[in-house]
Amino acid sequence: MGPKKHHDIGFIAIAILKLVKGLLLFLVGVGALTLINRDAMEVARHWAHVFQVDVHSRFIQRWLVAVGVVKQRNLKLIVTTTFVYSGLLVTEGIGLLMEKVWAEYMTIFITASFIPIEVYELVRHATVMRGCLLAVNVLVVVYLAVRVCQREKPSA
Repeated sequence: MGPKKHHDIGFIAIAILKLVKGLLLFLVGVGALTLINRDAMEVARHWAHVFQVDVHSRFIQRWLVAVGVVKQRNLKLIVTTTFVYSGLLVTEGIGLLMEKVWAEYMTIFITASFIPIEVYELVRHATVMRGCLLAVNVLVVVYLAVRVCQREKPSA
């Protein structure tokens, strides 16, 4: 038996984060898919009733108006994009769990590509959640980039 392989806890944490985000995004896509096949307003009212949310609240009324404004064509584009991005996140997560080098590069590239958008959104309307999301994604990119650079350096 060979020496026990050391698993990088950072890769595992990032992989779990990517898998959870991918699963949540998949569920959002499934929810949006049900809106394509039914009246969006009725679905929204149904779920508000299931979760015992006051449908007369200002927040719910705004949400119902937004749902009613979304066109079927736009909804299909949103669903398709949601499923594609969900698939990418799950692929990243599984690749990182399997400690594949391609997954490291893929995660760096995809995560870094969203940072300018996140900065723009944070500047446009700053919230704690947006700030935390940006910080986590920057940390993921920096961590993986450092790990890739360490591996590329010849041993001293």
